[in-house]
Amino acid sequence: MPQEDRILQAYKIAKLQYADIGVDTDRVLNELKTVAVSLHCWQGDDVVGFEGLGQSIGGGLAVTGNYLGRARTPDELKSDLELAYSLIPGQHRLNLHACYGEFSGKQVDRNEVDVAHFQGWIDWAKQQRLSLDFNPTYFAHEKAESGFTLSHSDPSIRQFWIDHGKACRQIGAAMGQAQGTPCVTNVWIPDGMKDTPVDRVAPRQRLTDSLDQIFSQAFSPDHLLDAVECKLFGLGSESYVVGSHEFYLGYAITRKTLLCLDAGHFHPTETIADKISSVMQYVPRLLLHVSRGVRWDSDHVIILNDELQAIANELVRGNFLARTHVGLDFFDASINRVAAWVIGTRNMIKSLLISMLEPIDSLRTMETQGDFTSRLAQFEESKSLPWGAVWDYYCLTNDTPVGSNWLDAVKQYESNVLSQRS
Repeated sequence: MPQEDRILQAYKIAKLQYADIGVDTDRVLNELKTVAVSLHCWQGDDVVGFEGLGQSIGGGLAVTGNYLGRARTPDELKSDLELAYSLIPGQHRLNLHACYGEFSGKQVDRNEVDVAHFQGWIDWAKQQRLSLDFNPTYFAHEKAESGFTLSHSDPSIRQFWIDHGKACRQIGAAMGQAQGTPCVTNVWIPDGMKDTPVDRVAPRQRLTDSLDQIFSQAFSPDHLLDAVECKLFGLGSESYVVGSHEFYLGYAITRKTLLCLDAGHFHPTETIADKISSVMQYVPRLLLHVSRGVRWDSDHVIILNDELQAIANELVRGNFLARTHVGLDFFDASINRVAAWVIGTRNMIKSLLISMLEPIDSLRTMETQGDFTSRLAQFEESKSLPWGAVWDYYCLTNDTPVGSNWLDAVKQYESNVLSQRS
């Protein structure tokens, strides 16, 4: 039997099985189509960027591996991304860092970046029917080598990074206006100390003031959404991070910005899933950077594990998807970089699909009535339902490869394109 016929037949059976527990799979797939995952540009080139400054990444960031084919130019990165998007069902987004501008070989310092350096990305995204998100780059720069940027004790260095933040908000707003959907512009800084500080207060006071200056100009929320990203610790900032979870939670609540929760930014045994319903009581919207930390914030490619599923469950069960911007944040140079995008993004979508296929209304009723036995039984029975048949049908109807067939296209691209890059 041809593959397409097998997929259609399997879907019809799965549709009936889910209907038995009150789930309409057609409705679920229509809802899934509305979810846009923001892929991160830095997976394609190991967080190098296109400034040509020759700076090490720094900021507690580390990329391991030397797999062939790293993108070296904007055109190469765009080509790699185009292949990745073609292998992922749905219509998604791209998350750019400020160091990925098209600078035409000129040295443009961070406080001098402007919309013109990203016009090529804006035009390309429009051609690809993509929307862009954006990030200031507060690392890999001589003015960040001390470990401090927006909380630096030197006013001139602090002003340099404030100006960079302001410039990036201008760029993000221009992206949002051009694409007709808000550009989420996220601030993350590496500021912190390796060992125990004497003064934890002053850097946080300076950071508050710096952020207030950066966000002082108002932009239409139709064009720009500001986010701030917290972190528990990092390499070189094990003992003190200025922008902690508590700091940015308070800032986001009082300034009405988005809060960014990164799955790798907390204790190795701590997940962000339980935080979602808590912070959503107080912040208007949420930004997620979905990653996979292995013993530390190592940003492994996300896999379909319990931690990822817990995140998806909270988004779906809490009805938070409409208020959440789902982005990815991992970088693995030990495997094919395009494959990493595809694997991670498809897993993110799979986890959301599995959550959407739960009989949420009946489960909630069981819980409200105190029937925890039935709730547990239904949870467990749902695990063996044929969500994979629904996923295959979703891929088929989105003209993307089913199963691992996408890997053939990546291998061919590696042979024809990536292997030619020195």
